[in-house]
Amino acid sequence: MFYTCGPNEAMVISGCGRSPPLMIAGGRVFVIPCIQQIQRISLNTLTLNVKSEKVYTRHGVPISVTGIAQVKIQGQNKEMLAAACQMFMGKSETEIAEIALETLEGHQRAIIAHLTVEEIYQDRKKFSEQVFKVASSDLVNMGIGVVSYTLKDVHDDQDYLSSLGKARTAQVQKDARIGEAQFKRDAVIREAHAMQEKVSAQYVNEIQMAKAQRDFELKKASYDYEINTKKAESEMAYQLQVAKTKQRIEEEKMQVQVVERTQQITLQEQEITRREKELEAKVRKPADAERYRIEKIAEAERLQLIMEAEAEAESIRMRGEAQAFAVEAKGRAEAEQMTKKAEAFKQYKEGAMVDMLLEKLPLMAEEISRPLCGAQKITMVSSGGSEVGVAKLTGEILEIMTRLPSAVEKLTGVKISQVTSPAGLTRMG
Repeated sequence: MFYTCGPNEAMVISGCGRSPPLMIAGGRVFVIPCIQQIQRISLNTLTLNVKSEKVYTRHGVPISVTGIAQVKIQGQNKEMLAAACQMFMGKSETEIAEIALETLEGHQRAIIAHLTVEEIYQDRKKFSEQVFKVASSDLVNMGIGVVSYTLKDVHDDQDYLSSLGKARTAQVQKDARIGEAQFKRDAVIREAHAMQEKVSAQYVNEIQMAKAQRDFELKKASYDYEINTKKAESEMAYQLQVAKTKQRIEEEKMQVQVVERTQQITLQEQEITRREKELEAKVRKPADAERYRIEKIAEAERLQLIMEAEAEAESIRMRGEAQAFAVEAKGRAEAEQMTKKAEAFKQYKEGAMVDMLLEKLPLMAEEISRPLCGAQKITMVSSGGSEVGVAKLTGEILEIMTRLPSAVEKLTGVKISQVTSPAGLTRMG
């Protein structure tokens, strides 16, 4: 008896002659009734809503995660189909889905525990790939293949994700403000650069205009120079031609005057020779003689100055020696005179002192009367019983002189009135 099945299921035929059992996914098969048995298993895709409520992440934050998985029994793979038949034969799709769901949920919770909230929330693709990879390795052993897995929802009851959103919102707003400020700054900078480029372009344009003007002036000056040169050459050529014509005319005249000029030149050469000789005799030789005379005079004056300087030095030396000799002689005479005076003092003693005192009396009188000589006007008042006038002044001076012997006696101990050796005094005089 023939049995058929669609592409979404598989048939397993067991019994007599079917060891091991025959498994056919989507097809037909002949089954002998009562001897062989046929069983069917669904190959439909199962959609699983994988929920993990309040699972603690690596940092201890409880979150709830919902994922959507698509699974099915792989009928094309004989080994997986055999494993699925061994595990799920006789079970409904609901039971198969329940087993797969629990497996996926366990792996999902395990992966959540190893990640942080930020890693799950910010990189959902990575989380989905990890769940898909880990769950597939276990479900394959059951003959079930994971077609797809996507993370549907992540939420928590502690407002942790909301706080992350606020922080992110604040960061985005901050970045927006920074971006706006940077944009404005860049706009100002670009505007400044544009203005600078505009000014630079203007300056470059002006420079180019100035260069063009300079090149024009240089070209114009060059052309003017060439024109003026040509004009000058033309004028010079004309003048040269006129001069050549005049020269030809003058040559004819000069031919006539050649002989005369030759004779004149001869006469002039003779005159020059004569004048040179005359100059030699009248100017050069006297000049040489005068130069020789001046040199000799200068040499004689130099020698005279040298001799005068030497004579002056000799004179100064001799005057110095004479003065030294005179000082020496004067010193010897004074020393001899002092020696004699000392001998006289030693011989006559008091008489010599009196003699010296008498010699100095006129000088004393002069010194006493000197203040009166310097007076311009003297007024004298008489009491009526004494002399008045010059006699009075003379008498006062003589009175002062009479006091000298007593002063000498007090100073030297010699009484002038007791010295009775006029002969000795005479000898001293």
